Amino acid sequence: MATAKKKATTKKAAAPKKASAKAKKTTSAAKKETKATDTKKATTKAASKPAAKAAPKKEAKKPIRKEKKELIGEFQQHNKDTGSPRVQVALLTERINNLTEHLSSHKKDNHSRRGLLLMVGKRRRLLRYIESKDKALYEELISTLNLRK
Repeated sequence: MATAKKKATTKKAAAPKKASAKAKKTTSAAKKETKATDTKKATTKAASKPAAKAAPKKEAKKPIRKEKKELIGEFQQHNKDTGSPRVQVALLTERINNLTEHLSSHKKDNHSRRGLLLMVGKRRRLLRYIESKDKALYEELISTLNLRK
């Protein structure tokens, strides 16, 4: 018993006609119109939002706090001295004291705790440097800042 094979009749699909240049222009013009209306809608929505949510303007750099200026003035060696080891130790000590106070009430703030440990290490290195250069200045500095040693 032979099975008869059916011939598959293939109908040629009608090839899509190429769009004329005129038709292309109209479709691209229609796309542009929809984009234009979309942007108009977006701008009207943005305009209807309250002004309170507008992006804040960038402010100029914040001035140095008064306490910091006073601390620098107390420990500087001359008028323009803002970065000598003495001043750095004094500023680090102030920041360490403030951060220690913060950590007493925020016990799980481990990111700030790491920053505190880094500051303590930096202050210790600066103090070691000052001690190697001028022992009298070192003694005066740790007594003024009430540091142990």
